[in-house]
Amino acid sequence: MNAENKVIAYIHPTAVVHKNARIGKNVEIGPYAVIDEHVEIGDGTKIMSHAMITGWTGIGKDCIIYPGAVIGSEPQDLKFRGERSYVFIGDRTTIRECATIHRGCGAESETRIGNDCLLMAYTHVAHNCLVGNNVIMANSAMIAGHVVVEDRVVIGGITGVHQFVRIGRNAMIGGASKLVQDVVPYTIVDGHPAKVSGLNNVGMSRAGITIESRRKIKQAYKILYRSGLSLTQAIEEIEQEVESSEEIEHMLRFLRNAERGICRSRRENSD
Repeated sequence: MNAENKVIAYIHPTAVVHKNARIGKNVEIGPYAVIDEHVEIGDGTKIMSHAMITGWTGIGKDCIIYPGAVIGSEPQDLKFRGERSYVFIGDRTTIRECATIHRGCGAESETRIGNDCLLMAYTHVAHNCLVGNNVIMANSAMIAGHVVVEDRVVIGGITGVHQFVRIGRNAMIGGASKLVQDVVPYTIVDGHPAKVSGLNNVGMSRAGITIESRRKIKQAYKILYRSGLSLTQAIEEIEQEVESSEEIEHMLRFLRNAERGICRSRRENSD
């Protein structure tokens, strides 16, 4: 922490900040917060009381870290042997009380969270997760290792996500759900285990997806979930029948890489 930043950052006298930590301009660090040696904190970020930032962790600009949050600690993975790994958090992300974010397992690996996210109280992001931009995780939502969460996803409270699951962009997960398979972009899922109940029309509208693009997504959704086709057959049908758009191409890429399979619909389950 250089002399210039000591002047322009506010650090409470009871905070423990390592002399080698890199603290940006206009940063606030509250009472009893702990900032370890390899941490970098961007301009304008606020670290509240009793938060702990450790490991090789980089936090972007204008973030807010609430009391009791722990970021950058060792992964809860028996394969971990103390190797250097990272956490990176983007700009304007808010991390609420007692949330935990673990660094990667594997040398030089990383856990990454994007810009403008909200992680509510007691949420957990495990090692090697990739979380996109504008993601909301409600209270006590938990994602296991190597989970991928794309942009503008909402994960309901007390939801558990199995390791290696992918959640597609603009998806919405109902509270207290159990996710063991991939969630197709633009869908709403809910349940234990989670099943698809429809399209996230409100989320797509708020994201600025046009009416025409939403019409194409609805057409693809019907092929995927209402035609009785296998996943491979549905992909082929969507390629042939649905006019291409950026959203449709993204959905197709997601489906082609669904190694764990996808959440199916309640209607399919009852047929």
